Amino acid sequence: MIPAGMAIAVVDVDQAVRNRLAMQLGENATTFGSVAELRGRLLGHPVVAILGPSCAYGPELAAVEELVRVHREVGAILLSQELSTALLQQALRAGVRDVLGSPVDTAQLVAAVQRVAETLYVPSGGTTTEDPALQSGELGQVMTVFSTKGGAGKSVLAVNLAVSMAQRSERPVVLVDGNLQFGDIAVMLKLAPQHTIVDAVSSIQKLDASLLQSLLSVHESSGLYVLPAPLEPAFADQIGAEEMIRIIDLLRSFAGHVIVDTPAYFNDVVLGLIETSDDVVLVAGMDIPNIKNVKIGLQTMKLLNTPMEKIHLVLNRANSKVKLEIGEVEKTLGIKAEALIPSDVVVPQSVNKGTPVVQTAPKSGVSKSIEELAGHFLPSSARRR
Repeated sequence: MIPAGMAIAVVDVDQAVRNRLAMQLGENATTFGSVAELRGRLLGHPVVAILGPSCAYGPELAAVEELVRVHREVGAILLSQELSTALLQQALRAGVRDVLGSPVDTAQLVAAVQRVAETLYVPSGGTTTEDPALQSGELGQVMTVFSTKGGAGKSVLAVNLAVSMAQRSERPVVLVDGNLQFGDIAVMLKLAPQHTIVDAVSSIQKLDASLLQSLLSVHESSGLYVLPAPLEPAFADQIGAEEMIRIIDLLRSFAGHVIVDTPAYFNDVVLGLIETSDDVVLVAGMDIPNIKNVKIGLQTMKLLNTPMEKIHLVLNRANSKVKLEIGEVEKTLGIKAEALIPSDVVVPQSVNKGTPVVQTAPKSGVSKSIEELAGHFLPSSARRR
């Protein structure tokens, strides 16, 4: 039997092959089109990699050798339509743990995964990774996206910021839907999550980074990891500030960036997130009620001794002809806007498609503004990418 929570990666250029192997292995299996794609998504925890027939030759096998050399936490099983002595020798030299004929019987495949998993499995609190970020104790950056009024475009900005950063970051990026009653992140990314933040809270006593990783959904086209909001509003009462902070601390132990979307009001969870975050992106719309609420929000954060240098004001729909000057808004709020997001029909279109605007319309003014904002929170090497 495969250890509970063991991550399994299925790699092959052929989607039909990937899907068939994933069905044989069950819900723990995640599919990847190449070894390079898998490598970019490793979190530093034990993974059994099932390498399809396309990985048996040429550059992909060389990539496998590099992968298992750098990532000792990965155990590779290679499937091949031809089991020649030369291939077996080449695969073993590359660090592959086992070689099986393709197509493979489900029982044989599961038994092989079990054998490799037993050599990789690490109890809670242990680690097999050589990820320098984890060894040095470097924690990921936490960013809370907040607005004091609904309809300001907060969730759209959170999603697109997270996707933009995930596509450029060397370390994993996680988006947490902290709008616990009416979160829309999963819908905006067209995800059908098997787990939500409720599952993490229900396991809070035994929750560790490995278990939390297994609860995350993956946005395939960007590599973004997502922890969705509860499916029903009633579950929100089960999640307090203490549990939320515990989850965020675990996420930042293996992720380079953790972005949290929030509801448009202050509560214990939101206040706890603002306090623990490295950055707070404050989103404002270009209308008087919105600006009034943002000003009250800023005053509230000042009363709570929130450092003003970690607050980043974003004016959404900044080019709207509503007879409000950006300079007047900045003077009223007493803070300069770090990003101006223009209004564009591509935004609601992308939301209705379930695809982030930075992917559907990368050349639009909206996408360029968001990409520039994302660059402020990324290392210089990632900004260039």
